[in-house]
Amino acid sequence: MSSPATASTAPGVGTTPRPSVIQLAIKEKAALYAAYISSFTEGGMFIPSAKEYKLGDDVYVLITLPEDPQRYPVAGKVAWITPAKAAGNRTQGIGIRFPTDEKSKLLKIKIEQLLGAHLGSERPTQTI
Repeated sequence: MSSPATASTAPGVGTTPRPSVIQLAIKEKAALYAAYISSFTEGGMFIPSAKEYKLGDDVYVLITLPEDPQRYPVAGKVAWITPAKAAGNRTQGIGIRFPTDEKSKLLKIKIEQLLGAHLGSERPTQTI
């Protein structure tokens, strides 16, 4: 069975710590709703991952939205961590906060337009 959202990481090269690079393909609006973090002023995204992260880590994400072939680059920061075996059967992963740049503002607007009325829903999500 395929997952509605998939993420893959590419390991860094060399000894200098570099931000992780994650490709996040969100194929359905329901998956986008579950992953989008509207409570962050700048917007943000939950990314399923078993990799170890620390709060404040830089993460570079290439996000693909439903019915949109374009990949949106985001240089975010880890704002929270959902550990393995978290309460409520939550998926292990990280929440990243979008930066306060123009590209991220436009991405936030695009996501919120895609989600429309779903943003006010009380349905559970993977986010806070």
